[in-house]
Amino acid sequence: MRTIWKGALTFGLVNVPVKVYSATEDHDVPLHQVHEKDGGRIRYQRTCEVCGETVAYADIDRAYVDDAQTIVLTKEDLASLPAEKSREIDVVEFVPTEQVDLLTLDKAYYLEPDSKSPKAYVLLRRTLEQTDRTAIVRFTLRQKTRLAALRVRGDVLVLQTLLWADEVREAAFPSLDEDVKISKKELELSASLVESYSGDFDPDAFVDEYQKELRTLIDAKIEAGEGFDVSATFAEDEEEKGGEVIDLMEALRASVARSKEKKNASSKAEDAPKSAPKKKTGS
Repeated sequence: MRTIWKGALTFGLVNVPVKVYSATEDHDVPLHQVHEKDGGRIRYQRTCEVCGETVAYADIDRAYVDDAQTIVLTKEDLASLPAEKSREIDVVEFVPTEQVDLLTLDKAYYLEPDSKSPKAYVLLRRTLEQTDRTAIVRFTLRQKTRLAALRVRGDVLVLQTLLWADEVREAAFPSLDEDVKISKKELELSASLVESYSGDFDPDAFVDEYQKELRTLIDAKIEAGEGFDVSATFAEDEEEKGGEVIDLMEALRASVARSKEKKNASSKAEDAPKSAPKKKTGS
């Protein structure tokens, strides 16, 4: 992993030097836009609307436009801001972990201790674990002031940026204002269905099916020399999906019954006696 930022975690008089790394990466198969006719690569150029010249990224500045004028902000202007110069991750407060709304969580970063002794880092990590608290911090990264949650993942401190309050939209749906009556039996069946699907979450048990199929398609097209029919690789789903469920009770009953059948079949398979290994005969 490559360090993207260096600084220090500060709370009170405690200073914890850290290195920051991106905690996630994109696994999508990279695709490019090409001309359908001849396969030529399509590229986008940054063109100035005044002089018509193609502009290199290094020569591009930012600007704020209002009704009367354009205010150009150079890289030097932005770098001169006090917040941008700061290399500190300031702890604002320690809050109960359950108070951090999952909807506000954004980009995650790993923090590595950046000093000869990791004692202050370990102390902070253990304190967060022991108190079941999450630190709310503020720092500046890539010309943006960011709010973040500092929490523990295994032996590592994780910094996860948070959306600002005004970046989270209000869910205002008139249909949710309707008075919907749920019977006791419906609630019991629904709870039974949830119970039948209950288990411990294992992220490794899930794969990105689209990317897997995309990779299969690409490999098949390579082997077939491009003259390739998609249906030869992916079997078409004959079952028609969709249709609104009208009878909620019936749907819940059917779902519970189906789940129980699968569970029973799985249990029987596990309990079935395994065939004894064949005895070796003497020569």
